Amino acid sequence: MEISDYYTSTAIISSCIIILLALAWKLLNWVWLKPKRLEKLLREQGFKGNPYRLVFGDLKDISALIKEAHSKPINLSDDIVPRIIPEFQNLVKKYGRKTYIWYGPEPAIFIQEPELLREAAQSINIFHKPQAGQFTKLLTPGLASYNGDKWAKHRKLINPAFNGERLKNMLPSFHTSANEMMRKWEEIVSPKGSCELDVWPNLQSMTSDAISRTAFGSNYEEGRKIFELQAEQIEHCVKALWSLFIPGWRFLPTKRNRKMSQIGKAVDGAIREIINARINAMRAGESCDDDLLGRLLESNSQEIAKHRDRDFGMTTEEVIEECKLFYFAGQETTSVLLVWTMILLSRHQDWQVRARDEVLQLFGTKKPDFDGLNRLKLVTIILYEVLRLYPPLPVNSRRAAAETKLGNLTLPSGMLLLKHIMLIHHDPEIWGDDVQEFKPERFSEGVSNATKGQAAFFPFGWGPRICTGQNFALLEAKLVLVMILQRFSFELSPSYIHAPQTMITLRPQHGAHLILHKL
Repeated sequence: MEISDYYTSTAIISSCIIILLALAWKLLNWVWLKPKRLEKLLREQGFKGNPYRLVFGDLKDISALIKEAHSKPINLSDDIVPRIIPEFQNLVKKYGRKTYIWYGPEPAIFIQEPELLREAAQSINIFHKPQAGQFTKLLTPGLASYNGDKWAKHRKLINPAFNGERLKNMLPSFHTSANEMMRKWEEIVSPKGSCELDVWPNLQSMTSDAISRTAFGSNYEEGRKIFELQAEQIEHCVKALWSLFIPGWRFLPTKRNRKMSQIGKAVDGAIREIINARINAMRAGESCDDDLLGRLLESNSQEIAKHRDRDFGMTTEEVIEECKLFYFAGQETTSVLLVWTMILLSRHQDWQVRARDEVLQLFGTKKPDFDGLNRLKLVTIILYEVLRLYPPLPVNSRRAAAETKLGNLTLPSGMLLLKHIMLIHHDPEIWGDDVQEFKPERFSEGVSNATKGQAAFFPFGWGPRICTGQNFALLEAKLVLVMILQRFSFELSPSYIHAPQTMITLRPQHGAHLILHKL
């Protein structure tokens, strides 16, 4: 019996030792062997960067540089790269365009060459969106984070909601939301004919109201409550991202993590209630396809019926994720585009006058219509130039799903690629020596001519994964800008502080204080 117990104990101890050694090997490989192996591979292919530092890599430097950049405003100019992505600009200055950065023990290479960007954007089966992390799942889940067959299925189901005729039918909702903002501004301005106003929170509220109406139709009041929760979630996520130094910290039950989890559950629950009510209405024979949610549910139902298989459609949880994405992308993209457009037109009064002349010539003081908005030329190139200088998402990323070639590079499976939209949009080798100047006329002959046919302008992405809602955002932005130009002229207030800041999207850190004049 004692011999049996001895062998049993020995086997248990041996098993524990083997498990501990395996875990130790995995840890050693993660924190040292794999990073050093990748560092050697990159250097052999001509990449230069900071030497790998145990566990943290460049994370501490990144945090310090961002904190320093955001601690003070900048001069009134469009040379905003040093403030928005100081860590990347420093590396490019130090090592050249062929460089990389360490996110902890993982290196990420910079891709700035237009031809490589084009190749990566087109090869969606090789270059995937990185796996959604905790914060991505909270803010931008759904189509934006999927790859492969799941991405293709969701894209197919969502596309019908954003076709030309559907967009045309959204104009009344856009107009209602914008008109409410115009009425409030007119009430504030009327007593004196002009006033100072921070237009940023107004534009946020207006675009959140617009996406609530277009996404949930008659349930837009419930939709606005969801937006308020999502807005709070954005602030928590950004603060958490800036403070993540300890691996696994985001999984601990800290006060912030618990709050983020509570908000996530509240958002999911609120959207689920709206979806269930809509599904019950559809089953009762009611027509429910007059908003984004209705069109998505209709498209989903038709695809399931066509194949007689629920696997061809979305689950309720997946519909919830797409609704959250509608909210974030639909509200954020348009509001930041509009706020930087108003700021730039305040600084460049000649372009404001020219844009207003075009608007009054096309519409006078009448309500803008769909065909007229599509005929706007000056307003369109102004929006393009704003998107070039102030892209809503300054950095994008992809991950190699397998060992592959990109140009003359050999990339191992799992390699992270950073597409620096901000750096490329501000690259003098592509745009010329006037790259930092606001010159909408560079787009007067179209995007292709402005970029010399290169893949160098992608505020909404590029290739097969280009943002489904880009026409939605541009149409809403045009309508709102037209309505503003019809009623007001505007200029920068002396209290305006120029401080662009990345809070997921590119926002004005201290608001947008302008002086509005009633026309």
